[in-house]
Amino acid sequence: MSDLVTGDAVVLGLRPARVPSRALAFALDLVVYLTGYLLISVGLLVATASLDEAAAAAVTVASFVLVLVGVPIAVETLSHGKSLGKLACGLRVVREDGGPIRFRHALVRGAMGVVELLATFGSVACIASLVSERGRRLGDVFAGTLVIRERVPGARVMPVPAPPPWLAGRFAGLDLSAVPDGLWLAVRQYLTRMNQLDPAIGAAMAAKLADELVLRTGAPPPAGVPAAAYLMAVVHERQSRDAARAFGRPQWQEHQQGVAAALPYRAQAPVPYAAPAEAAAPVAPSPEAAPSRPTGGSGFAPPS
Repeated sequence: MSDLVTGDAVVLGLRPARVPSRALAFALDLVVYLTGYLLISVGLLVATASLDEAAAAAVTVASFVLVLVGVPIAVETLSHGKSLGKLACGLRVVREDGGPIRFRHALVRGAMGVVELLATFGSVACIASLVSERGRRLGDVFAGTLVIRERVPGARVMPVPAPPPWLAGRFAGLDLSAVPDGLWLAVRQYLTRMNQLDPAIGAAMAAKLADELVLRTGAPPPAGVPAAAYLMAVVHERQSRDAARAFGRPQWQEHQQGVAAALPYRAQAPVPYAAPAEAAAPVAPSPEAAPSRPTGGSGFAPPS
């Protein structure tokens, strides 16, 4: 697996494609493109029979460049890194940061492919891919791209820890519609891996994620609730609402089941807590008591 790290220190689990799968994908693409080139060449040969040799040679070169160079570039650009061969082999071309490629990436890869794939029958590309740690050919190096495998065995999904029993159902009144999917994913990844982090680093990450959730929901930070416990409770609330919509049961029934099935808070959680006295009876926050979206700090401060 390629340990690519984004600017937010998020490790991207990209699996680079190796020489065998890339060679098979290129062979499939080459068969398709050569077939199309031969058909076009036959049509052009009939259409340019009356031209002189120089004009016929120019048309032949133009058709070669268009079909074997221009078409692959256009296909990769429009499909965001896929071609027929890559689609069959489960591969995709992405940027080094994991994002989709653009025209300039496909153009550099296509231009270099003329030399390392067509002119040298793929020998230069094979050597470069074997030497590279991530299986990149020269076109990938100059374009800043990477060919990855999309169809990989599914990894076991780690469950999100259950919130403390005294927090279950406390955030039933939160408006979660403004929370983006990317933030939910970041919170879930933190909660499933927080026991593997350094306690100080984990506490700082929990505080940052909790601040983001407070800004998106527009509710004040709950007093006496640690950041990690707050994240667990909010994720549990979202899962309860999703389950209620999926199974068509009343939302209050899901909350009751969540309170009954809540497990005790694990001692190895990075942020210890003590239940505040007012949390004995979970009370949903009053909508009129919630101020507008805060613009400053939210109360989840990382440890000094």
